[in-house]
This record gives sequence, structure tokens and C-alpha cells, in this order.
Amino acid sequence: MIMDGNDKRLLQLLRDNARQTTTELARQLGLSRTTVKDKIARLEARGVITGYTIRSGEDYQQNWIRAQVMIVADAKQGAAVIRQMKKIDAVHRVYTVSGIYDFIVEVKAESTQQLDAVLDQLGAIDGVEKTLSSVLLSCKFER
Repeated sequence: MIMDGNDKRLLQLLRDNARQTTTELARQLGLSRTTVKDKIARLEARGVITGYTIRSGEDYQQNWIRAQVMIVADAKQGAAVIRQMKKIDAVHRVYTVSGIYDFIVEVKAESTQQLDAVLDQLGAIDGVEKTLSSVLLSCKFER
């Protein structure tokens, strides 16, 4: 899909605050409300925008324990490993990666005890051969 500068600016505005009204977005873009509404509909129809979500504030998240878990999995069981990880609520994202690891898993836990239990669950999944965990300490910036 070819996107013009206004499409890209619109996406950035929605990333910053998806709750803005089309009137607010139109004002910031210097476009009519109808044009912005049509652009959003077109971006949704083409799969560029697939949903809207929230980001929690730092005050809310400050006590969460976050970790990245690198996983080596049996190549023949990769799909089954992913299906099992989807069942674990504390698993928020799973990335396939190149290199010696097959997946990077983002975990969010309410305590170190919960993180420990989640790491045990991940390691016990049939097809997981090795894990390496790193606890995330702070985010210096996010785009």
C-alpha cells in the first residue's frame, strides 16, 4: 500500500493517542474531518490499522516485573510451543528471531514469585530446549 505523508502523520497521531476524535486529528493534519475519517477507514480496510489498544502509565506499571526470555525450541515443535505460550497470561509478546535463539518472549509479572512460576512454565513446555532470561530494569524511551 502506498501511503502519503498525511497517512503517515495520521498513524503517528493515532499511536500517540488513539482516543483523539476525528475532528482533533483533522485539525492537527490540516484536513477535513471527512477526509480523516475516510483515511482511517481505508487504513483499516487495507490492514494497516488492525486494532486500537491502551498503554498503561508508568505509575501503574512501576511495580511490574518485566523480562525477556530467549528460547531455543525443537524446530519441529515451534508451532506447538507458540500455542502453549499463548495460554500463559503473563506472556505478552512472542517474536521469532534469527540467530541461536528461536523466540524472544516478553513477560510481565506482578511479582518475582509470579515471574519465577512463568519461567518454570515456559521451560516445561514440550519442545523448549533452552531458555535465557533477562529482567528489564527501566525503559529509557519508547516510540
